[in-house]
Amino acid sequence: MKLLPPLTEDTLWGILRQEVSDDTVNQLLAESLGYRFDPESQTWDCGAVEESWRGEYPEPPDFLENRPPMVKLTRSIPAPYKQLLKEKLGFGGYKIGEFTPNHTRRATAVSWFLYLLEMEAERAS
Repeated sequence: MKLLPPLTEDTLWGILRQEVSDDTVNQLLAESLGYRFDPESQTWDCGAVEESWRGEYPEPPDFLENRPPMVKLTRSIPAPYKQLLKEKLGFGGYKIGEFTPNHTRRATAVSWFLYLLEMEAERAS
């Protein structure tokens, strides 16, 4: 696995603009959920993954290719945090006819990351 970029505003915009590869977005999502890859054994350790994810996905799914894990991710963001894309990044969405399911899933990924960052900030204060 390669070194992952930090979850900065630049990285989040890069995800939305498709400047960050699908593989990197998937790795960032997997890591944020607690999945860890052991390069020695070439296996995934999911000991730190929440049971609801671990039971359904013993290895991290390809979030950007598959709708069900993204639906699960969306549902795991509490309602008060669902507008962080607009509130924190000022993201107005994609234009009709110019977006694909991959764009939508990338926006969901960024929403998830913003939620995690917000939780970290709240814990720190």
